[in-house]
This record gives sequence, structure tokens and C-alpha cells, in this order.
Amino acid sequence: YFQQGFIRQLALVAVFVITSLITIVFFLPKVEYLPTGNRNLAIGIILPPPGYNLEEMMRMGAYVEEKLAPYWDLDPESDDAHGLEFPAIGDWFYVTRGRQVFMGLRAYNPTESWRLVQLLWTLNGIFDDGTRIISFQSSLFEQGLGAGRTVDIEISGPELVHLVKLGRQIMTEVPDVFPPEVRTSVQIRPVPSLDLSNPELHVEPKGEQAVTLGIRAADLGYTVDALVDGAYVMDFFQGGDKIDLSIVGNHSFVQHTQDVESLQIATPTGQLVTLGTIADVTLSSGPEQINRRERERTITIQVTPPEQIPLQEAIERIDAEILGPLEAGGELSGGYRINLSGTVDKLRATWSALFWNVLLALAITYLLMAALFESWLYPLAIIFSVLLGAVGGLIGLRLLNLYLALQGVPPQSLDVLTMLGFVILIGTSVNNAILIVHQALNYSRNHGWDSRKAVLESVRVRIRPIFMTMTTTVLGLCPLVLFPGAGSELYRGLGSVVLGGLFLSTLFTLMLVPTLFTLLLDVKAKMHSLLRRHQPADPGFNRPG
Repeated sequence: YFQQGFIRQLALVAVFVITSLITIVFFLPKVEYLPTGNRNLAIGIILPPPGYNLEEMMRMGAYVEEKLAPYWDLDPESDDAHGLEFPAIGDWFYVTRGRQVFMGLRAYNPTESWRLVQLLWTLNGIFDDGTRIISFQSSLFEQGLGAGRTVDIEISGPELVHLVKLGRQIMTEVPDVFPPEVRTSVQIRPVPSLDLSNPELHVEPKGEQAVTLGIRAADLGYTVDALVDGAYVMDFFQGGDKIDLSIVGNHSFVQHTQDVESLQIATPTGQLVTLGTIADVTLSSGPEQINRRERERTITIQVTPPEQIPLQEAIERIDAEILGPLEAGGELSGGYRINLSGTVDKLRATWSALFWNVLLALAITYLLMAALFESWLYPLAIIFSVLLGAVGGLIGLRLLNLYLALQGVPPQSLDVLTMLGFVILIGTSVNNAILIVHQALNYSRNHGWDSRKAVLESVRVRIRPIFMTMTTTVLGLCPLVLFPGAGSELYRGLGSVVLGGLFLSTLFTLMLVPTLFTLLLDVKAKMHSLLRRHQPADPGFNRPG
């Protein structure tokens, strides 16, 4: 029907192209960086109040162990375990080192490990001293205690007190930028702590005594650092390995805070004097640590958005509703600035690189087909099938998320691995169109058929192998998309994109490509007739374009 008449052909192509573009705009989701994966390890970072000693930290650990007992002190295969709100715990550990306290949980059933994050989140209400717990599932692509999908809000400036004020303001406002139903899932962590009441000793040289003994303030600070905690001297290489050399005082020198004032300090003249003789040692308070970026004091607010919110959307919300008003209100004047970094920088760099790689893949595919068909015109009809594949990939990803929502599983985002599915579609979605165009050219050149007859016959002959190939590929991808095993959930999004793109492009390629191919040939024939009016009409179908 659509092969009859230039207007019908043009209308069909226009409808397909416009509908595809509208569908892409409507279904295109916000992008993510890397998938977290379903690693069987949930991490909980405990942020206690300042001043807690090791004994108090261990008391907190025992209390946490008691609260988690219903999930680990039972038979995981028993009926009681199946009736629990959260999955049974197979293993768990608790680590405290200085001010850093964290714990890890492994689920007895590895497929339910993501629910342990919710279990750790419920522990936030068990402490009465303001202790908070940041919980997340350990990422397969991150090392250490990184959550893998955090937005780092870096606040830099000269005065630490004002940085802390801005940090607290941002921490208060961050949950409000997300929808109310997911605000409780937002994880916020300051690095370092915003608390300026950590106990510390201040050593201030006594001007007259220090000058008399020839001791400079920098030398005094280095000496105290070496005697108390150890000070870096230099590095040397041994067997190709770089080794740091430090000076560390005997641990017996300082066992209590009051011992610092009695430290023996050597003067340039060879005398030994106590630290209290040349400096005032006072007990005070201050920050846990001071980080610097480009030589400026910096506080970082790490925000882990809810699983339902893609990283790109979280970045846009924070930028528009927090950073924008701060800049407009003059809060960042006087040398203060705020930058989004961390995973944000990686996402921007990856998205930019992948965008140009997709364009390069399209260009290479087109040039390759132009060389094979010896024509710049015929590949245009084939390359349009990529548009249908992209639409099918987005629809496949949307249908997968609907399926996951019914199962109560977190949605599949458009992460980097899922984006690779669209690159794969560039090479796979054109295969069916190539079969149709190639067969039509064979009928024209070998049998002398006109364009419409050759195209229709090529569709009739090629439809069976096309559907056989599509069916086997779709059935092969279904287990990956619908029932992934351990580790294969990383490629679930990629599989849904390829499955949906191949399925939809196969169905509509049988309508779009023949119509567009015939339309291009008719346009070519009319152009030739206008340029060669003195010669008989030649549709140009039997010669390479």
C-alpha cells in the first residue's frame, strides 16, 4: 500500500522519523555512571560524637551486635528466618580505628544483599548521643569505603568557620531537593567532620624563651610532631620500591596528654629543655582534620542519592536548588566557591567520550556500507534503521523497569554499561536492512526488475531469515534480562537495550526501509531526468549510485 505513490511514501517516512524522535525525547532517562552491582557486602559508616575513646567505641559495637542479633543468631533456613523483615545475616564485622568506625554485613542469600542497606539504615535511631550511620552497598567498581555513586560538593575558602557554616546549611537543604517519598534514603556525609569541638592540644611557642634558645616555630612544630606521632623525613628507593623514611619518638614519651608538656626538646646549643619551658601547651578544641584543594581549605559534602534517582538528576537538582541560590544570595563572595566533583567529573567525561564514540561508530558504519554498495545513496536507507533500534532500546529499558518495580527491585538506570547497548545496536540493527537492500539490488541488476518489484520481492524472500535471526537472539537474551544470575545483573540493562532495539527495529524495518529505499530511488531517477532531458529517462537503478 505504501509503495504506491510518492506522497504516501514520504508521509510514512516522515511519520516514522517524527514519532521516533518524539519517543526518544519522551523515554530518554537521566544517565548514571557505573552500576553498583549486587555485591554481597553492605557497609555502615558510623559517625560518633567527638571525644569518644576506644572503650566507648567498643561499647557501641556491642550495642549494634545486640540489635542485629535477631538476624544472625538463628538458623538461616528456619521458618523464623523466612519471617524476618530483612534477610538473615551470614557474616558481619565491626572495625574501629581512631575516629573511623565502620561495619560490614553479608547476607546469607547473596541475591538479597541490597536489603541489608535498609537494615543498617534502621539503626540510626538506636543511639541517643547523635550518632549517625551512613549505609550503602559496596560497589564492584570502587575501592575502600566509597559508595560508587556519590555527588561530592566541595566547599573551598579561607575561613574554616564559614566553611563549616556553609557545610551545615547544605546538609540541611540536600534532602529537600528530592521527592518526599525518597528523602529518608538520601545519604549525606561530611569529609572531614563539621564538628569543631574535637579535643586537641595547642602548642604555642613562648617568644622570648624560644628566641633566646634559638628555636624557630617551624622547628618546634616538627620536633613535637616527630616525638608524638612521627614526622616524614625523606624517601629512598630499595629494589625499585619507594619507601618513606620517618622519625618516630618512643611511645613511652607520651602516654597521657599531660606528658606532652614534659617532652625533652634539644636546642641548637645542645641543651635539653622541656617543652613547657619554651611553649605554652593548652587543651582546646578544633576540627578533626583540615583538607586542602589547590592550597585552599576545603570541606566536602558527599551525597549519595536514592536508588530511584539517577546521578544526573541528582546533580541537576543540587545545582539548581542549592548551589544556584547560594551564588545568587552572595554567600560565596570573599573567595569562597563550591564545585561538584568526584563521580560527577567521571560522569561528564564518560558521557562526552561516549557521545563522540557513538557518532564515530555511525560514521564508520555508513562509510563501510558506502564502500560495499559503491554508492553514497543506498546506505541512507539502511542507516535509518539505527533510529528504530534506539527507540526500541529505550522502550526495552522502560519495560524492564516496570518489570523490576513489580518485583520490588531497584530500577535499572542508564549507566555506562547500558549505554554500550546502543553502540552494539548500531552494528546489529542495520543487518536486516542490509539484507533487504542487497537482495533488491541483486534482483535489479541480474533480472532487470523495476525498483518497486525488486524491493517487494526482496522483503518477501528475506522476511523468513530475518525473523529467524531476531527470534533466536531475543530468546537468548531473555534469561539475561529477566532472570540474571550472580554477577550478570551488571549487563541486565545492556541486554534489555539490545533486546528491545533488535525486536522493534526488525518489526518496523520491514516497513520503513523498503519505503525509504524506493523513495530514494525515485528521487534519484527524477534528478537524473532533470539533468538529462535530452536523453531517455534512466532511473539509474541498474548502476551504482
